[in-house]
Amino acid sequence: MIDRLNLGITFDSNNGLAQVKVWAPNTSSLKIEIPGKNLVIPLKPEERGRWMLHSEKIAPGDRYRFILDDEKKYPDPVSLSQLDGVHGLSEAVDLSLYKWRDSSWNNHALAEYIIYEAHTGAFTPDGTLTAIIDKIPHLKSLGITAVEIMPVAQFPGSRNWGYDGVFPFAVQNSYGGYKALQQLVDACHQQNIAVILDVVYNHLGPEGNILGIYGPYFTDNYKTPWGHAINFDDSGCDGVRHFYIENALMWLRDFHIDALRLDAVHAIKDLGAKHFLTELADRVSELEKNRGRPYYLIAECDLNDPKYIQGKSECGYGMHAQWIDEFHHALRVTAGEKATGYYSDFTGIKDLAKSYNGAYVYDGLFSKYRNKTFGASASHLSAEKFIVFSQNHDQIGNRMKGERTSHLLNFEMQKLLAGAVLVSPYIPLLFMGEEWGGFSPFLYFVSHTDKDLIDAVRKGRKEEFKDFQLEGETPDPQSEETFLASKVSWAEAGREPHLTMLEYYKALIDFRKKYRDLLTRQTGRFEVSCNDSEKVITLSYKKREALLLCILNFSSSIQRLTGYTGEDTLYSLFNSSDPRWRGKHPLTVEQADSKPIVLPPQSITIFANNHV
Repeated sequence: MIDRLNLGITFDSNNGLAQVKVWAPNTSSLKIEIPGKNLVIPLKPEERGRWMLHSEKIAPGDRYRFILDDEKKYPDPVSLSQLDGVHGLSEAVDLSLYKWRDSSWNNHALAEYIIYEAHTGAFTPDGTLTAIIDKIPHLKSLGITAVEIMPVAQFPGSRNWGYDGVFPFAVQNSYGGYKALQQLVDACHQQNIAVILDVVYNHLGPEGNILGIYGPYFTDNYKTPWGHAINFDDSGCDGVRHFYIENALMWLRDFHIDALRLDAVHAIKDLGAKHFLTELADRVSELEKNRGRPYYLIAECDLNDPKYIQGKSECGYGMHAQWIDEFHHALRVTAGEKATGYYSDFTGIKDLAKSYNGAYVYDGLFSKYRNKTFGASASHLSAEKFIVFSQNHDQIGNRMKGERTSHLLNFEMQKLLAGAVLVSPYIPLLFMGEEWGGFSPFLYFVSHTDKDLIDAVRKGRKEEFKDFQLEGETPDPQSEETFLASKVSWAEAGREPHLTMLEYYKALIDFRKKYRDLLTRQTGRFEVSCNDSEKVITLSYKKREALLLCILNFSSSIQRLTGYTGEDTLYSLFNSSDPRWRGKHPLTVEQADSKPIVLPPQSITIFANNHV
């Protein structure tokens, strides 16, 4: 069935009858217990480990658990609500009861996405999904067209990045639960903003992880850095694949989510004839036809392998887009970041120019960091297949002290990096608070209850940064202070220099929207030129007679560009060094073609001819 959830507890819209479906091949008997009603009801076994029950005795709001083999009591693996956390009872939920008000909403084309990534707990003082609703006017005025919510699947405690979730169908109780997510999506749609949900299909967290008790959800055939690998191709995998596909369809159908960001798909291992991602793409396409609206699957992938984002006709997996870390790495090294760790493969501006041209920098080149030839070309794929950024939760939070760009670079370079992302031909992504140059760090935080696990996380974090101890102690991920320090400071946005930065971002986003049709990577319409010694990149966008030049000067000196030989006079459209943006280098309105183009240090300047 594509029109309703086909697992867990659901309710018939006609008669209110509860249907209970559980995949539990590891048990010989299964019963549902509702302690509040002193009720225990057996489920009937069906083929291949499935159990079924229809009952008029179960109602929305009932708290329940399952009894396996007449003795072991656990929450529902398909629980939609864990009001008392990962170790408590599950709550029976009827998702169809919510009255949606977004009937006129239609998802944006992917190329029109301007993405804003936010962590629910750290984005607002209250740290809830409904509190984000109050920030929608800010996102709207900024020009955001899609907000991406970091994972909300139920995790232990109240503080976590979200990648330790253990109940993939349940919305985190401390965030407000399933009702709050429905309300947030509804409110975003009414303001013409799409919603992307970050989901994790490659592992589960350690605390409260009960899936392995019910069935063969995990495999030892593969390893991940974060936990046991999900079983997508080994014995018993059909039930596992069904579980995760139902999860994806639920978010899109029952929560009206517009796109899913799939965490680390390179850790989804599947050697079967039909890769899990392909099956997922097929089912989402089926849902699209059923619902008459587009949905997108966005992959985070560390392989530089275009098959993940190629269609089935090209022997691909059918993901619609992917994050591009290599653009970020090349950009940061170009801006002065030390080429250490995974930055060590990047030399700076030439790599950035290559990423503008073909997305991947390593497209079949030898990587010293990986000690192997790595990647394949993706230059044949359209620009809307790629999402770029100057910072995100990983690139900030994986630093020992969670430093943002505002901690590492001066004001002019911050503006240049924003420009490098927002005038690219790719889909831009911003991280919460970036738009005003926020100073609060984004640290790694958890709130486990298992002492041994807490100690292990602390030890692992210190070990990760053992070479950086001269910079001070590694922040304690279990401490509430670490979490509170990571909350964005909204008071900053109203005072200088943050207010100017915010207005600058608004102007850049407005520019991107105004000239969106020109910002393409189509053959014959886009050229990149790079001057390594002067640290200047020129992005040239053409459409018939129209010309748009976006020139990025990463050097600390004024540069003079003499390469323009066109017959048309160039007019300045945008200058990050203008006094309006607290700069010191205003440009004249008109730039004669007979003179060199003057580029202020650490700046982005944009010119157009009179056909634009």
